[in-house]
Amino acid sequence: MTVLSLSCVRAQSPVSNDSLPQNIPEQGLWLSEGHDGLFSIQPCGHALCGQLIGMAYEGEMPKDVWGRSQCGIRMLTDFVPIEDRKWQGHILDPRTGRVYQARIWVSQPNVLKLRGFVLGMPLLGETQTWSRYTGPPVGPQCKLPKDVH
Repeated sequence: MTVLSLSCVRAQSPVSNDSLPQNIPEQGLWLSEGHDGLFSIQPCGHALCGQLIGMAYEGEMPKDVWGRSQCGIRMLTDFVPIEDRKWQGHILDPRTGRVYQARIWVSQPNVLKLRGFVLGMPLLGETQTWSRYTGPPVGPQCKLPKDVH
């Protein structure tokens, strides 16, 4: 899976989202750049979080560095609004367990940009382009439909 080689943490219970803006274009279902991961970005407390809900894979379900299923992992955490309609938070690489800083923003309708970076410097990073997902439901065990990827 090509999710910037970045990862996340397990889903936690959402809490009140009273302080978030009303219209959040980043909210919804997003297909990763390589069309191999589907994420649900939703409010979680006073932030946005993204959970991996669909994957393109053959054979066994992909596991994280700790041997747990990647299905349902909360990979994007603590995203809060910053300047220019961008959100900043963290992304976890399930293969290494490393957490990186990241920014997300909608650059145009149905296009989400995700930039992961290190040392607090967005210049030291990589940007992916994700697309809004409107395809068929995800199959059992987080399996993306074949026509999606």
